[in-house]
Amino acid sequence: MKLNLLLLATVLPISVFSQKDSSKVKVMDGYPNTFSSGASYVEKFDNKARKLNDWSISIGGGGAFMVNSDLTSFYDGKMDMGWNAYISLNKQITHVFGLMLQYQTGKTNQKGQLQDPLYGSLAGVATAWTKFNQVALLGDINFSNIMRRVDNHSPYRWAIHGYGGVGLMGYNTLLLDNNNSRWNTNPPRIPIEVHQDLNLASFYWTFGTGLKYKVSRVIDIEGRVMYIMSGETKFDGGGWTEIQPASIDYNRISNKVSDNVITANLGLTFNLGKHISHLTWYDPLQDANARVDALANAAPELIVCQNGDKDNDGVCDDWDRELDTPAGARVDGAGVALDIDLDGTIDLYDKCVTVPGPRENFGCPVESKASIVKGKVEEVNRTLEGIEFELNKAIIRPSSFEKLNIAADVIKSIGGDAQLLVIGATDTRGGAEANQKLSERRAAAVVKYLEEKGVKKGMLKSEGRGKNDLKYPECDPATKCPEWKNEANRRVYFEII
Repeated sequence: MKLNLLLLATVLPISVFSQKDSSKVKVMDGYPNTFSSGASYVEKFDNKARKLNDWSISIGGGGAFMVNSDLTSFYDGKMDMGWNAYISLNKQITHVFGLMLQYQTGKTNQKGQLQDPLYGSLAGVATAWTKFNQVALLGDINFSNIMRRVDNHSPYRWAIHGYGGVGLMGYNTLLLDNNNSRWNTNPPRIPIEVHQDLNLASFYWTFGTGLKYKVSRVIDIEGRVMYIMSGETKFDGGGWTEIQPASIDYNRISNKVSDNVITANLGLTFNLGKHISHLTWYDPLQDANARVDALANAAPELIVCQNGDKDNDGVCDDWDRELDTPAGARVDGAGVALDIDLDGTIDLYDKCVTVPGPRENFGCPVESKASIVKGKVEEVNRTLEGIEFELNKAIIRPSSFEKLNIAADVIKSIGGDAQLLVIGATDTRGGAEANQKLSERRAAAVVKYLEEKGVKKGMLKSEGRGKNDLKYPECDPATKCPEWKNEANRRVYFEII
């Protein structure tokens, strides 16, 4: 206890001078020096330089309950609620830790039943109350600020706090005994009183948690639950005195050596001071950011681009190697327009930025005639997938006309002297000779249809391959495959000659 009081006496005066106001930096005589950071824009470190409110006053009250004792506030499934009220002076040391000097007063109501010492039969139910006054020094840990950054303008308005500390208390108790034992000759309702002055003999511990909500920069609302360990066996009123008989020694109900109290309170905290922020809701980086801004504003103005930037590319003409960069073009540090693929077309005009190509084609590679024809043939083959003929005939079914019309348009777009081979194929059903002739007729039927749709005569040649050109070779015989594979083997497709 003495050590804690010594720490309080040393920490509080130091913490008063704990905040630096970096928003008011200015040039002062004697700076920089050996003890400064080397910057000339500094201010003397004193209490006036603080920009945060670190003092506050808290008040609150609520219920008080005697628990973990011989006589309790929770008896026979019912609750006897007491009351308590507190006021404290708070000093915030950092955005995470603070100290509180608190006064608390209150009253608990409790009951208990003592068994008959001779026969064990139940005696009457005693009622008691305890009035207490307490003075404590508490530590306050802001758990939310450990896990996140908050400031006065933060969207976070909730914070979880933890409290713990020690104190001294004085109390008065009164117990009314209702001993109905058949062997007790004392009259019922014997009063038992205990009086304890506030001194070092009434040392107690307390700890708990709270949830705070920031209403404004001045007011916080808090819900708080605290557990008080009295260290006393007589705190609940069940104390033993020399004048009372052993039959009403209510300390024999339980072997607990400490009668403890729980308080559940709702309170307000008033943040004192003229500044906008309170240290509880303070962003640790706020001071660093403010100092950077202040130094930037106080620094002498630097003149850059004395000769201007004629092409407005962001690079001063003093070191711009390309003074006529087109508007909108990206440039390097020397003011030269970027050309990522190095094809001679700057990225602003290059339609294929990562692939080299001639300037005449806007920086894109020129596709060869052969590759164009190959691509169109592949397109025709995709279009002709699934064209249908009459069963065992070379007559094209009307449902396939649309596909052939599309294929005709694609082939006509090839132009030039390209030569294409129209190949017919069948599945493995039937004889080889019959399949060969059927595939030739079907290929010829497709050529005839396409020429009637405007494809240049002589551009297409037909060829039948029967069952020797299977798309799925594993379908021989046809019974080894599902029908969709056999249908795919019965096809007409194109090749470049």
